Amino acid sequence: MTLAVTLAAAVGIGLLLGLLGGGGSILTVPVLIYLAGQAPEAAIPASLFVVAVTSAVALIPHARAGRVKWRVGLVFGVAGLAGAYAGGRLAAHLPATVLLVGFGLLMAAAATVMIRSCRRPVRPAPHAGRLPILIGLGVTVALVTGLVGAGGGFVIVPVLVLLAGLPMASAVGTSLLVITLQAAAGLAGHLEHAVIDWPITLAVTALAIVGSLAGARLSAHIPAQLLRTSFGWFLVAMAGTVLLAQAPAAARHALAGTSGGRIALVAGCAALAVAAARHVRICRASTPRPR
Repeated sequence: MTLAVTLAAAVGIGLLLGLLGGGGSILTVPVLIYLAGQAPEAAIPASLFVVAVTSAVALIPHARAGRVKWRVGLVFGVAGLAGAYAGGRLAAHLPATVLLVGFGLLMAAAATVMIRSCRRPVRPAPHAGRLPILIGLGVTVALVTGLVGAGGGFVIVPVLVLLAGLPMASAVGTSLLVITLQAAAGLAGHLEHAVIDWPITLAVTALAIVGSLAGARLSAHIPAQLLRTSFGWFLVAMAGTVLLAQAPAAARHALAGTSGGRIALVAGCAALAVAAARHVRICRASTPRPR
């Protein structure tokens, strides 16, 4: 049963990568840890392998459709190769708890960007395309990619729109090129100390590829802004779960081991669900349907 859920989640990871050019990869580490039962030290490099291969395959239909700006993508991606490799090397010297707390905070930041995208769509800055800023952001995003095993597409897409001046469709396709380069470099930084469970990693990769190809086809028919907002609320719940799991034992007991804590937890989850449903409904009403 757990294996079936893991493989179904792999399809979802690829679907989101193909649709949004990012977002799905941030689920790969939680899927490998909480569903596949891998240790964080193994799940992070395995995630980078899944993300690199899946993004490379998802890139193909976007490139055929002319939605990849190769010069911008290569500048951003190559600039971050050293950062991604350094992040992978640094991860070997950090405790698993530190990595997972950082990952939870990264998920929360991603959720904020995605949720706000409904009411504040990203638009190019007046002086978009400045090379030094693009290179600096490429290094920074790549460092996080190598460190915690997420592709960073949720950051890369807005950056490509705001600072490179790309239209949204081109930013989605170009982000897949950047993610491929940076995830591969991050994986290289992990390989010396990584122990990867190849059977499950290859199975997840294969199904994520299937999902990514489907997502690339669907991208012209589903409002990406609405999907991004809905996924952002899902990330809020995931970030809370990851951070709660890393909280001190006393805090976890206060929430899950006492009647008052359980009531508060259920009330918080219900309030989150109501807020998410209301926001998504408003976003759906204000989002133009693709033709």
